[in-house]
Amino acid sequence: MSGAASPAIEVRGLNKSFGDKHVVSDLALTVQRGEIFGFLGPNGSGKTTSIRMMCGLLTPDSGSGTCLGYDIRTESEAIKRNVGYMTQRFSFWEDLSIRENLDFVARVYEMPDRAATVERTLKTLGLEARATQLAGELSGGWKQRLALAACMLHEPRLLLLDEPTAGVDPTARRDFWEELHRLAARGISVLVSTHYMDEAERCHKLAFIAGGKLLVQGTTDQVVASQGLSTWTIEGEHLAGVSTELAGMPGVDQTVVFGASLHATGRDGAALERSVRAVALAAALKAQPIETGIEDVFIYLMNKSLPAGGADL
Repeated sequence: MSGAASPAIEVRGLNKSFGDKHVVSDLALTVQRGEIFGFLGPNGSGKTTSIRMMCGLLTPDSGSGTCLGYDIRTESEAIKRNVGYMTQRFSFWEDLSIRENLDFVARVYEMPDRAATVERTLKTLGLEARATQLAGELSGGWKQRLALAACMLHEPRLLLLDEPTAGVDPTARRDFWEELHRLAARGISVLVSTHYMDEAERCHKLAFIAGGKLLVQGTTDQVVASQGLSTWTIEGEHLAGVSTELAGMPGVDQTVVFGASLHATGRDGAALERSVRAVALAAALKAQPIETGIEDVFIYLMNKSLPAGGADL
């Protein structure tokens, strides 16, 4: 096993096919220790398959790499002992209490000091007051906290989180991410897939994958800068009609309505400005340039990756 200074994950050339479908193509990625790394992409883009290959849970057809210093092909059992995996779907026993669920998981891991480990985890994750409550009575946010506690029982050095906050209310999502940052500060690496842009902005690094191919990776600022996009916002009424009018005009690569404003984005900044100003002036609407955000980039990349005909956003 390599030293502590090596990356948590370092892979290159990973490929995976299921039948005649090439799910992941030539994936290369590095995740540093103590880093929260976000995976973004449309459904069916290969995110989950990529995560599982990078951590030795699924054998790639080709490619190589290490996870926590272990070879992903030949040392998968050692990797599994150091990884906590949390799926989107709650998968614990609803007729058992929180403590009983954690005790069962601790028995599966054959922990020598099971009771003390469970009590320590209950305290660390703020579950002590609800320890005797049945899992089936918990809200989505508390079920999520229970799932994270179960992942942390064996003190993993890497967490794999597959859309962990889907269907959870905003307050619970915020609390969950604060907990992730506390874990990262302790040196635990986190690999998380998400569809929420506010969560993406809380990651140290991001990767966007579509059609099994990695399109871009880096910090939020690096990902935004890499696309070279300009964005204008238009405020006023009847924005759906304005969006339709702008579509296809010079410099306008996409239009997206965000509540009471419309974002028009494109690579040709000068042409975009002329088109937006002309439409806004004719409709007596306010228009001004703004910084391109990660959500603008996410939608732009997703549209580029879609087959002809696109899809509803």
